[in-house]
Amino acid sequence: MRPLLIAAAFLLLLILGKVFFWSGKSDKKLDGKDKDKGKSEKGNKQGNESKPIKVNTILVGIDNSDKIVFSSGNTVANEEVELKSEASGKIIRLNFPEGAVVQKGQLIAKIKDDDILAQLKKIDVEEKRADQIEQRQKKLLEINAISKEEYEITQNKQFALNADKEILKVQLARTEIRAPFSGKLGLKSISVGAYVTPATVIATIIQYNPIKIDFSIPEKYIPSVRIGSTNDFQINGSNDKFIGKIVALDPKIDENLRTLKVRAINQNTGNRLLPGMFLKVLINLGSEKSIMIPSETVIPSIDGKRVFIKLNGIVEEIKIETGLRTESKLQVLKGLNIGDSLIVSGLMTLKAGSPVFTKQN
Repeated sequence: MRPLLIAAAFLLLLILGKVFFWSGKSDKKLDGKDKDKGKSEKGNKQGNESKPIKVNTILVGIDNSDKIVFSSGNTVANEEVELKSEASGKIIRLNFPEGAVVQKGQLIAKIKDDDILAQLKKIDVEEKRADQIEQRQKKLLEINAISKEEYEITQNKQFALNADKEILKVQLARTEIRAPFSGKLGLKSISVGAYVTPATVIATIIQYNPIKIDFSIPEKYIPSVRIGSTNDFQINGSNDKFIGKIVALDPKIDENLRTLKVRAINQNTGNRLLPGMFLKVLINLGSEKSIMIPSETVIPSIDGKRVFIKLNGIVEEIKIETGLRTESKLQVLKGLNIGDSLIVSGLMTLKAGSPVFTKQN
């Protein structure tokens, strides 16, 4: 019995020791690990937040170069007409190859005119007879064989026949479709034997030497554009520059786009320009001292436009007001000062207050 009591007491002591001694030590150890882990995470977080970001900057300065703004435009034929007949009838002749150059007054198409020619022959016969009667009555009037009234009736008949003949000549002219100006014919829309009406398009004639250039400019640039000035422009697929002389300004501004339509003209030597071509127009606004920055450094926002500058190693966000835009730069009217370090890289990852560094300030 005694050995059993001694064993039970020993077992109880082991259990109590496990509960009070080993448990406390383990908790203390775990608490220490958690604290060390928390300190480590906090330290890493603070280290990441305070780590400077490498950026590239440029110094803001005055740009004295010519200010060139760009506008899109298109070429327009100097003259363009759809050739149509004034009369209805059957086409008996087409006197042009497609795409041919024709001169002013050249016959393009002919409508059947047999009925008109027959009426003209009839009037010619009646005119001869009327002339003979008039000659006889004139002699009779000289000897008072007829009254003056009878002679005037004969004369009026002559006048009426002449008028009818003129009407027929006009109708005959309407059966001929001629080129209204020198130019190039387009593709024909009909063939010989077709019946045409005044609504039928026979072909199109275009004159594009010289050629017109139409483009639009924002209304704020209107004072810089005047009649007689010249502009450079380019076409797609070529680096060659063409010159257009401004000949007209639209008297009304587009209320929706706030732009003014401008028309220039180019002599189109060599016929390199065709109507309907897309153009990039270069408008020189002259030399002006102003701050110009790369367009890609400007960040649009709801309340305007912003840029990032580096000030004492910290990112600062600046709201700016802009002016004219060139192909790669934007004019800054307000917000930046000469000598500011404008950040030009990593803009999407930056925010105000972030530490940054550069190799060159």
